[in-house]
Amino acid sequence: MAKVNIKIEGIPYQVEEGLTILEAAKLCGYNIPSLCAYNHGECSRGSCRVCLVEVKGARGLVASCVYPVNEGMEITISSPAAVAARRASVELLLSNHSMQCQQCDKNEYCELLYAAKVTGAREGMFEGVKTPATIDQITPSIVRDTSKCVLCGRCIERCKNAHGKSVLGFEKRGFNTIVGPAENRSFADSPCILCGQCTTVCPTGALMEKSEIDKVDAAFKAGKYVVVQTAPAVRAALGEEFGMKIGTPVTGKMVAALKRLGFKKVFDTNYAADLTIMEEATELLGRIKNKGVLPMITSCSPGWINYAEMNYGDLLPHLSSCKSPHEMFGAILKSYYCEKNGIDPKDMFVVSIMPCTAKKFEKDREQLQKDGIKDVDAVLTTRELGKLIKRSGINWNMLPDEEFDNDIVGDYTGAGVIFGVTGGVMEAALRTAYYVLTGKEHDLIKFEQVRGFDGIKEASLDINGTTVSIAVAHGMKNAKVLLDDIRAGKSKYQFIEIMGCPGGCINGGGQPYVKPQFLPNEDPDILDTYKEKRAKALYSEDERQAIRQSHNNPQIKALYDEFLGEPNSHKAHELLHTSYQAREAFKTIKK
Repeated sequence: MAKVNIKIEGIPYQVEEGLTILEAAKLCGYNIPSLCAYNHGECSRGSCRVCLVEVKGARGLVASCVYPVNEGMEITISSPAAVAARRASVELLLSNHSMQCQQCDKNEYCELLYAAKVTGAREGMFEGVKTPATIDQITPSIVRDTSKCVLCGRCIERCKNAHGKSVLGFEKRGFNTIVGPAENRSFADSPCILCGQCTTVCPTGALMEKSEIDKVDAAFKAGKYVVVQTAPAVRAALGEEFGMKIGTPVTGKMVAALKRLGFKKVFDTNYAADLTIMEEATELLGRIKNKGVLPMITSCSPGWINYAEMNYGDLLPHLSSCKSPHEMFGAILKSYYCEKNGIDPKDMFVVSIMPCTAKKFEKDREQLQKDGIKDVDAVLTTRELGKLIKRSGINWNMLPDEEFDNDIVGDYTGAGVIFGVTGGVMEAALRTAYYVLTGKEHDLIKFEQVRGFDGIKEASLDINGTTVSIAVAHGMKNAKVLLDDIRAGKSKYQFIEIMGCPGGCINGGGQPYVKPQFLPNEDPDILDTYKEKRAKALYSEDERQAIRQSHNNPQIKALYDEFLGEPNSHKAHELLHTSYQAREAFKTIKK
């Protein structure tokens, strides 16, 4: 790439041609105030006018996020005119903003307030009528409040980039412009898959997960037997809520915090991930042996399930009938565990700590209830768990490392841990499928072919003379390629893993916000590496486990010996498997 010579504040620099002023300035050590600087340009670029600077020879101030650098350019960030203009831009945004900051869940991480602080913006400088607001809280997963929206368009672009969809867009015109689904519908009446990716990039509280903390509080108050389980990806990110470096595994501290919050038992969803592998690998091998519907596609990601039901109803027979791991665990807790411990399932309240907003919707599915009792009663995101811990007054840094409960259930293997990253389900399944077909362990525990963040990964494995061709996709934009091939009869695979969120659960819609302005001690390239760092935390825990294959988990073996019989048995299907249905929107499968 050719280089150009520029000056910023009179200091000469050499930068790559084609960069915007905003990008070039950042590389040179200047953070120009902006509402898009930290999201790779995922916004309606140039619309907010927060990043205005002076360029010698230009007519007026320019928006640095869209203005490219060129040879000899001289840029001034701190001129009185630029400083005043940036401040006025933020003051105009504040004039049409709901200033209920104390009640806003985004309070600690609001980029508009950050920009106001940096630019010195003053509240109340521009008074007038505010744009009529829409508050949509119909789905169990996401709340949309247009009174807090700054029309940056980040959510629109994230939906396109991750899923190739345009669920959100600019609605109405002029002063009445808002961001929402077509015709300003509720998410419940849209093709939204409720993955929550939009909530991770929203700079304000306009898009947030729908909190279920009150449900958990009510269960404690009612004297329920409240137990909690945590997904593998949570331990790779929760520390970020307390200022720890991205990618720091915090399993022990997380368990200690949950015990101090009063839960009767603290379990690891990894136990159920091992259980899922036993059911899923057996299902796959049965389909191959009996010439069943292939390729079989994983069913762990509820965002992906939502997408399939709304867009590929004809391909639903390809999906594994396995419930997702946390739903399996809920079913086992309210049957096997309650039976062993003399607990009435109606008195047990199961809380799942998940990196995902779509799981809030998943838990309400009628297919995931038995005799009117839900497998899982409440789902909290990683962010919500952070709020619970802070609310309780627990000093995170003083927490010891403690162990999960694992009395008859809860023990897990390394295979369960890696479920939280794209390719992890596939890798865990192959470890067990190889053993089931050959009667021996695969020479290599790792299956490097399915690791990494390429949009689509493929590999093949010879298992006792049977070649199993596999593929892995994350984000619906990539999944669509594989699904269209299946629909066209061109797929060459027997087994496909699909994750709804780019990177898998480590980058789920309920994970901590990755916004460098609030992470001053992180590496400069954090937006390019945070998924890799979270993934490394899970892979490292896998490597630390004494047992790394699901079929070797002694508690899983005992569960089958004492209760389920064998994988894919009648009882296993009754408790651990589910069904799907083609539909248009979420209201169609809710009571």
